[in-house]
Amino acid sequence: MSFKVEDYQDPAVIKAALRERRIAVVGLSSNELRPSHYVGYYLKRHSYEVVPVNPREERILGLPCYPSLTDVPGDIGVVDVFRESAAVPAIAREAVAKGARFLWLQFGVISEEGVRIALEGGMQVIVDRCIKIEHARYQGRMHVLGFNTGVISAQRKTL
Repeated sequence: MSFKVEDYQDPAVIKAALRERRIAVVGLSSNELRPSHYVGYYLKRHSYEVVPVNPREERILGLPCYPSLTDVPGDIGVVDVFRESAAVPAIAREAVAKGARFLWLQFGVISEEGVRIALEGGMQVIVDRCIKIEHARYQGRMHVLGFNTGVISAQRKTL
C-alpha cells in the first residue's frame, strides 16, 4: 500500500489537535519573515501556549527556547514541525518519548518514516497542512465568516 498524505488530513483529527492548548513548534524561527515565526505568533495570539524548539535560539516571541523536545518541561499536546523532511523521524521519536498526542507536519514536510514512528507510538498525525490555516478554517475568522460550511451556494438565506 502506498503512502498518501490525504490519509493524514482528516478534519476530525485536525479539530482534535486544535483543541490541545500546548503546542511545541519545532524549527520556530526568530526571523519575523519566516513562516514559522508568523505561525508561532498567530498561535500565541490565539491563546495557545507556544513552546519554541530550536537549538540555535535562546528566546523567540519572548518565550524560552528549548534545544529539543526532550528538553521541554511538562506535557506537550501537539508537535508542529517546521523542519526538513529528513529531520522528521528523529523528531517523531522524541515526540513519542515525550508522550505528545499529535504530530503535525507543515506544508511540504512529508516523511513516511516519521509518520510510521508517530503512529506506532500512539500519536495521531496531520501531514502537509498548516496549523494556522486550519485554525482559521475551523475556529478562527474563516469559520466565523462562514467559510468551510460545506454549503456552496450563490443564494442568500432569507431572514
